[in-house]
Amino acid sequence: MTHAMLKGSNVPLDAMAVRAVLRWSPGAGIPDVDASALLLGPDGRVRSDEDFVFYNQPRHPSGLVRRLPKKQAGDALTDAVEADLAALDASVDQVVLAASSDGASFQHVDDLRILLYDAAAPDGEPLAVFDVRPETGEETAIICGELYRRGDGWKFRAVAQGYPTGLVGLATAFGISVDESEESSGDPAASDSASAAPSATSDPGATVAAEPPVRVPPPPAQPPTQPMAPAYGYPHPHPPMPAAARTGYGYPQPVAAPQPQTGYGYPQPAAAAAPAPDPNFRLPPMGPQFIRP
Repeated sequence: MTHAMLKGSNVPLDAMAVRAVLRWSPGAGIPDVDASALLLGPDGRVRSDEDFVFYNQPRHPSGLVRRLPKKQAGDALTDAVEADLAALDASVDQVVLAASSDGASFQHVDDLRILLYDAAAPDGEPLAVFDVRPETGEETAIICGELYRRGDGWKFRAVAQGYPTGLVGLATAFGISVDESEESSGDPAASDSASAAPSATSDPGATVAAEPPVRVPPPPAQPPTQPMAPAYGYPHPHPPMPAAARTGYGYPQPVAAPQPQTGYGYPQPAAAAAPAPDPNFRLPPMGPQFIRP
């Protein structure tokens, strides 16, 4: 019985060795598709780089997970991965089944699906079928499904999780170490630009003319800035004042010429000596001061 899978659904597997087949319709402008697998431990990461099975490493060292040659199936193309689940080491908790596109995103791939077969009967009816549809159209790598342990058996889950960073981005997400130097050396654009660039040591006898020094113009003069007014509570500056005007409150007053100290408590000046009395002076007679005629 074939299970038509929906995204996120799962189905138990009776077969202990399975073949996962990617199938799509080729054509003009449609990129090629490659199948790959990652063997993950309980932490959801590979145990080593050898746990990545793809076109440059088509067989796991254990021989239990391997890629099969691509085939033409009518009007479709197929690429497959086969896994012997019963014989896998107990440290392998999951096998991720992925697809990557070459030259364009998956929005240009028609009718991509994954079919799961019993490896003992690869020509029989598939155990499960899942139509893989990209979510954004920018994906260049997609996790189509995953085989995972459940108790003493295995299950298959439909995933369809995309990566716009391609197979490299998918692999590094699960702990694969990618050699950046190899990645850049495989970029034809980078190699073309490197070959087109002139080499300073290509001609030992060549001399390089000295370039004239670059004269940097001085920066434009900045307008004078106004001094910042002092904040509240600080003394404000006053313009200079002439010495004659500095007689207000708070300034020292000029000292007046000393005045004769004749106030109370000081000795009074002596009066000038009186002239000698007139010897002929006589007091008037005493009596009425008015005399009738």
